[in-house]
Amino acid sequence: MLKFEHSRVIDEMESTTKQAGIAAVRDAIARGCRDAGRDVATVTLVAVSKTLGAEAIEPVIAAGQRVFGENRVQEAKAKWPPLLARHSPSDSRLELHLIGPLQSNKAKDAVALFDAIHSVDRASLAEALGKEIAKQGRRPLLFAEINTGAEPQKAGLLPQDADAFLAACRERYGLSISGLMCIPPHDEAPAPHFALTAKIANRNGLKLLSMGMSADFTTAIAFGATHVRLGTAIFGARPTALT
Repeated sequence: MLKFEHSRVIDEMESTTKQAGIAAVRDAIARGCRDAGRDVATVTLVAVSKTLGAEAIEPVIAAGQRVFGENRVQEAKAKWPPLLARHSPSDSRLELHLIGPLQSNKAKDAVALFDAIHSVDRASLAEALGKEIAKQGRRPLLFAEINTGAEPQKAGLLPQDADAFLAACRERYGLSISGLMCIPPHDEAPAPHFALTAKIANRNGLKLLSMGMSADFTTAIAFGATHVRLGTAIFGARPTALT
């Protein structure tokens, strides 16, 4: 009994910490929007729940968060259907965003499960997504990922290839790309990368920008981010073995 009571107290403490974390994040987003002269309603918080179990996510849902981000299709398939069922219907439905790289052979599952895909970055994937969207009748929000730092170890389109790729998505693959996503190099100032992404989006008539993580989201808001992807600021540091 004592062991159970100790576990319950730990769970309550962790839940309180996560709820405080998301409240602090919302306040910071509001301040960032105010400083940038923007309406806070134009910025969507994507709580990055990759590697975390349902017990870590539940307190954040209880705090009113409705949009979550995952890196891997298979992990999300195993974890989210029970969560979605448990919280639907509710006052407002949960949204699930894929923010990690997507293999073409996982396009079917991605279209079936996710409400948004932030990592469209090559012809083979665009073709696979186009076929699955037509087949399933689901239309997730799509972002093209831009590798603004031209980092060879990262996914994403090179900036100079973005315009042609976006045109091909419309004209060849029947995809409606709504925005762009970027992850600046960790050892460089993020502002130039956000500015470049916003410039590419603007000249292609795209309204959405998935930019900014826990360390730089207020800068991203200043450059027009409509979706900020935060994990550590909400859930705390993940165990090293899981990152």
